[in-house]
Amino acid sequence: MRSIEKNGFTFDYGGSHVLFSRDEETLSFLLKQIEGNRVKNRRNTKILFKNKFVKYPFEYGLSNLPKKDNFECLYSYINKKIQNREDKEEINNLQDFFINKFGEGISKKYLLPYNKKIWNHPPKKMGLEWVKRIPNPTLEEIIKSSIGMDIEGYTHQLNFYYPKEGGIQSIIKSLRKKITNPINTNFKVEKIQQDPPTWRVYSQNNTKEFKKLISTIPIHDLLDSFDKVPNKIKNALNDLKFNSLITVMIGLDKENLSKGDLSWLYLPQEDVLSHRVSFPSNYSPKNSPKNKASILAEITCNYNDEIWSKKDNKIINKVKDDLIRLGIINNKKTEVEILKRNKYAYIIPTKKYAINRKLAKNYFEELGIDLVGRFSEFKYLNMDDCIRSVLKYLKNL
Repeated sequence: MRSIEKNGFTFDYGGSHVLFSRDEETLSFLLKQIEGNRVKNRRNTKILFKNKFVKYPFEYGLSNLPKKDNFECLYSYINKKIQNREDKEEINNLQDFFINKFGEGISKKYLLPYNKKIWNHPPKKMGLEWVKRIPNPTLEEIIKSSIGMDIEGYTHQLNFYYPKEGGIQSIIKSLRKKITNPINTNFKVEKIQQDPPTWRVYSQNNTKEFKKLISTIPIHDLLDSFDKVPNKIKNALNDLKFNSLITVMIGLDKENLSKGDLSWLYLPQEDVLSHRVSFPSNYSPKNSPKNKASILAEITCNYNDEIWSKKDNKIINKVKDDLIRLGIINNKKTEVEILKRNKYAYIIPTKKYAINRKLAKNYFEELGIDLVGRFSEFKYLNMDDCIRSVLKYLKNL
């Protein structure tokens, strides 16, 4: 949740963030942090499929597809519904779940290629922990979608909020102002030792002592700070998979942006480097100077793989070439270009994810260390889920 400002442009370089939640307490808490500094937007999100902008979520925009693709999606969805009345086969991976739930048309045209791209992992080797987040349309909604009746999916996200100034990090700054005790930053945890009842936490030139530890750092980094950990726990943690993210941030003249009214755009194409591009200048007018626009491209990769290790200028040029080819920008002329790498991006729910996560979590809890946060708990938590998780933790404390 960090923002960066340059030449009047503001970007959230951990990826595109917006504020919404099904949970009223959580949303109220978030909005309170930016009271007087917020704007409300209506989502205008598309998926690019065969050079056509398809309404998001994909299964709610079937009428935007070419007729043959629309028919194949509708036919295979209904056919699968009929089959499933008698076929009660065991579903234990994401690929089979998609095909069983949506049919081969919707699955093979969008859900499988996009999920393979964003997770950077084969859907066949992924478990089902994530599927509760996937929209669950009814047969009636699918038919309405196919014949072009106006319906909306993911309605809790249809209207979203965003800070007017300062990007998403303004939420953190607001919270920080309310804390009177000192906050130590730039303290890299390198070693942790326990001398009951005291915990000693070491950085390069500093040591601090505590009675209680709450860890919000990635669980893999927490593991590295201990000298002795049972092999069973090491193996479990090493099998907890994650991928990394590169964000490319571009500021440009508004007239150089061909599709200027979108919130964000999904790109399932295999030959396009980014999996999603968003348009921060549409979240708030303060995110860019007057008559300027901004784009944030997100690229999934693995830490230290070929994409991660490429030079910044090569990645930026590939992103710009893709955007021109897809008709999103008109030329390569830009005012700002920034690239950031984020080691920890998405938690990959592999088939053994739940078992390995439980082993690791129980181990640290038995030591007396509480795990709080997305990569510490190693759960796929959105921003609002992180807030809800902490509020629940505090109530239980």
